[in-house]
Amino acid sequence: MRREVLQSDLEKLYTANDMVKAGCNGCAGCSDCCRGMGVSVVLDPLDVYRMCQGLKTDFNGLMKHGVELNPVDGLILPNLKMTGSEECCTFLNEEGRCSIHAFRPGVCRLFPLGRYYKDGTFRYFLQQQECRMQPRTKVKISKWIDTPELKKYEAYVLDWHNFQEEAQELLKQQNDDQLTKDFNMHLLQTFFITAWGHEDFYAQFAGRMSQMRRLMKILAKTS
Repeated sequence: MRREVLQSDLEKLYTANDMVKAGCNGCAGCSDCCRGMGVSVVLDPLDVYRMCQGLKTDFNGLMKHGVELNPVDGLILPNLKMTGSEECCTFLNEEGRCSIHAFRPGVCRLFPLGRYYKDGTFRYFLQQQECRMQPRTKVKISKWIDTPELKKYEAYVLDWHNFQEEAQELLKQQNDDQLTKDFNMHLLQTFFITAWGHEDFYAQFAGRMSQMRRLMKILAKTS
């Protein structure tokens, strides 16, 4: 999802090995970042893989529990659902705690950091205005993201980002409503609806991505 970013936030860019003032006292029950987020907490395939394993369900089960589908720059992707008068994340419990913290989505792990993509890679930046909690403590970004095999994860994040950019541009060029609908159905089936096995996620993802890129090459030749 493309987001508006303050230029001042991009004055300092970081790698996963850097320290940044991102640490908050969320354990005290502050859940501002779990409310009023609209459809902005977009899920990627790894998020769905983790959530399905953690909740012992499948994608259809997630859709019944707290996930919905919405358009994201021309693609149809899942996001966390906000509910009630306070627009709370469905997975927020009565004490203001995340009930899926151990397998929370990547957007939640990253917040209040963002990623800035440029020249075939990305760096991290701090969204200064996004978190009201003060004072924030310095924390190493790799620790904050809390994801095993971080190098593999970062390569996956970049691949998924590039795929979305390429798919959005392809569908824009085609300008065909039925093709866009069919492509999105195939995307959802490939990366989200079809269950993931228990073997290495990244290897499975690479196989599915190869399938999608072959489809995109075929579509590109028809434009």
